[in-house]
Amino acid sequence: MDTIFGYPGAAVIDIYHALVKTDFRHILVRHEQGAVHAADGYARASGKVGVCLVTSGPGATNTVSGIAAAHADSIPLLVFTGQVPTGLIGNDAFQEVDIVGITRPCTKHNYLITKIEDLAGTIREAFHIARSGRPGPVLVDLPKDMMSSKVDFKAAKPVKLKSYRPNYKPNVRQLYKVVDLIKKAKKPLILAGGGVILSKAARELKEFAEAIESPVTTTLMGLGAFPTDTPKWLGMIGMHGTYRANMASGNCDLMIAVGVRFDDRVTGKIDAFAPKAKIVHIDIDPTSIRKNISVTIPVVGDCKETLQILNELVNAEVDGVFNGSRNDWFEQIGEWKSTKKLDYLQEDVIKPQYVIETLHRLTKGEAIITTEVGQNQMWTAQYYHFNRPNCFITSGGLGCMGFGLPAAIGAQIARPDSLVVDIAGDGSIQMNIQELATAVQYGLPVKIVILNNGYLGMVRQWQELFYDRCYAGTCMDHAPDFLKLAEAYNALGLRATRPEEVEPVLREGLSTPRTVIMEFKVEKEENVYPMVPAGAPITEMLLV
Repeated sequence: MDTIFGYPGAAVIDIYHALVKTDFRHILVRHEQGAVHAADGYARASGKVGVCLVTSGPGATNTVSGIAAAHADSIPLLVFTGQVPTGLIGNDAFQEVDIVGITRPCTKHNYLITKIEDLAGTIREAFHIARSGRPGPVLVDLPKDMMSSKVDFKAAKPVKLKSYRPNYKPNVRQLYKVVDLIKKAKKPLILAGGGVILSKAARELKEFAEAIESPVTTTLMGLGAFPTDTPKWLGMIGMHGTYRANMASGNCDLMIAVGVRFDDRVTGKIDAFAPKAKIVHIDIDPTSIRKNISVTIPVVGDCKETLQILNELVNAEVDGVFNGSRNDWFEQIGEWKSTKKLDYLQEDVIKPQYVIETLHRLTKGEAIITTEVGQNQMWTAQYYHFNRPNCFITSGGLGCMGFGLPAAIGAQIARPDSLVVDIAGDGSIQMNIQELATAVQYGLPVKIVILNNGYLGMVRQWQELFYDRCYAGTCMDHAPDFLKLAEAYNALGLRATRPEEVEPVLREGLSTPRTVIMEFKVEKEENVYPMVPAGAPITEMLLV
C-alpha cells in the first residue's frame, strides 16, 4: 500500500496527524464517495488493494454506494472509517452511525476495533481477505479513542483463518469431464467474465480458446480479457451485446463459463438461456455456481490455475482432434456478424458512436477507459475495442452513476504514464463533478469526454420504447456550461457541435498535458442497439 484516498474529520484527525509523518501518498478528494470510487479505479488499474480513509457519521455513510459498487464487481478495497469513542457507541453521539451494520450486506467482511492491541493484526487480516479468493471490499471501523491510544507495535503473524480458506486448485476429476464434453461438442462457446481479469488469466484464456477452437464472448466486466482482433471474438454478450454473441449463446451445444456470475443483464430470461447447451461453470466462489443458472459441470477454483490445468489436459488429449470440424459453426457466426453488425449512420448531427470510434482510432486502443453509467457506458463497451485487461474500468454490477471521474483519477495515479479517459454522459458526470478539483490539484492529465444529449439517456430510451415516449424526469433542460465549469476548476474545456469538429477536439484534448473536458453535442434521441427487453431471451433483440 502506498496511496490513500481520503477526506478528514474529527474522528480521524489523529490518523491524519500521524499520516503526514509517513511516506504514504494521501489524495484529498472532495467527497467521500469520490474517495471510494478513486480507490476502486486505483485497484483495477494497479492490481493492488485500493485504500480510502473517511471520518465518522456522514463521512462513513457517503462511502456506501462506492463500497456496494466494489462488492458487486469483486474489487479489493480497504475502507477505514472513523467512529465515535467506544464509550459513546450506541448513545446517539454526534456523527455516530453503525457503519459496520450498514455495510454488512455489501462488504466481504468488516471490523470494529475495540482493543488497540488488535489493530495491526486486524489490518493485516483485512488486506488478506480483501485480495484473496473472490476479492471484495473490507471495512475497518476506528473509534476515536482507539486512534488516540498508543501501543507497542508487534509485527503481526501470518494470517491463518480457520473459517476462510479459498479453494484455488480445482478438482482435476471435474476437468477430465470438461475435456470429454469438449471432445463431443460441435458448437462450443467460451463465456468469460471479470474473474478472468481479476485472476490475471487472459493469456491462459486465449490459449484455451485456440486449443479447443472455440469462439469467445465476454460479459461487460470481462471486456479486455480476450483480444478483439481475432475471428474468435464475438463481442459482448447480454442486454446490449452483439447479435452474433447472443445468437451463439442460444445455439451453442457447450458453454464454458469462466469467472462469471450469470447476472440478469447477461442471461435475460433464465429458462431460455443457452437452451441447447451443456454448461461448465468455473469460478473461485462456490456460492456463485448454480446461483442463477443450472450447470452440467461445476468447477470451483481460481480461473488462472484452472485454465492452466485445462490447457495441459487439452493439449495432451484433444490436440488435432477437430481438424476443421467446427468450420460450419464459425461460418454461421460469420453470417450473423455480416448480416446484423453494430452499425450507425453519421450524418449532420454528431453520433455518440462516432465519437467513441474516433477516440479508439486516435488512441490506437491503448488508453485506460473509465465510464460513467448509462448509454455512454454501453456505447463504450460496443465501440471501443479493448485488447488488454485492466484497461476498461466501469461500474458493472451496481451501475453506480458518478463512478467514472473519480475512478479515472485513481487509475491515473496508479498508472501515471498512461492515457486515462473518462467517457461520460451529461447526467452522470454531474454526480461527482466536484472531483475535477482533485484532478487539477494533483496535476492529473485525466481526459473527460462528455456525450451531451440533454437527457438521462438510458432511462429516456426505455421511456421511448416501452412508455409511449413519456419522458418523465429524464430531460436535462438545465445543465452547466461545461467549458465554463472546466475554466472555473482551472481545467481546459473544449466543445464540438458538428461531426467535422470531433476529431480536432479529440486531438487537442488528448495531446494537452492537463485535466481536460471535451464536450460533444450528440444526437439527442440516439438509442443503444441491440437491446434485449427486460424479461426476454437474449436471442430476441431489438435491432433498430
